[in-house]
Amino acid sequence: VTQFKTPEDFRSVLEKQAVGPTTEIFTESDFPVESFKPKVQIAFQRLPGKCPRKVEIERQVTRKRRLYLTFNIAQLLASKGIDSNELMPRHSDPDNMPTIEETKDTVFPIYLPLNVFDNDEFDCRTPGEWISLGLEPGSLDRKPVPGKALLPTDDVLGHEDPKSHELIYEWIDVGVLDYDKETELYLVHKTDNGLVRDEEGRPILNGGITPEG
Repeated sequence: VTQFKTPEDFRSVLEKQAVGPTTEIFTESDFPVESFKPKVQIAFQRLPGKCPRKVEIERQVTRKRRLYLTFNIAQLLASKGIDSNELMPRHSDPDNMPTIEETKDTVFPIYLPLNVFDNDEFDCRTPGEWISLGLEPGSLDRKPVPGKALLPTDDVLGHEDPKSHELIYEWIDVGVLDYDKETELYLVHKTDNGLVRDEEGRPILNGGITPEG
């Protein structure tokens, strides 16, 4: 009888034993896994012979997630002839007003305030429910929630003058950090390959509030 000895290059031995695809997630992300799952509403009482509720929820979650992944808000707007960069209001410039011929009978930019269309009557989740998706079981820290936001590509000029004509606005992946009930606005932070980090490279938790305040 000989004693079992672990090879020195044990990791390389394991890597060679990979026999097929894996469900392991290799990409690093600061978002909770649950925050990517769409909401599914199914009655608690199921009729006899119907699929169990838990199984049906898993099926619908998978089906909806695949469907939502095929959507691209920039492409959907472009297919309707909408330029996302023109959705943001800019400073009026009386000295450079376009002629009627240039604007096709519209002298002023086509713009209405967002609150005209801001109806949350049919939202599947309340703002509080969206933010709570950042909570993980057993953790007191609230992580960001993935989202899309129409933001300027130039962060410096965007903060100084968000209505500048020099800015270009695009739909950008963001992490939703917090929600203000009084202003009804979300606080977001641009992602970097799925990471939501501060200037020192630390994950931003709890809406950016540190123990020091």
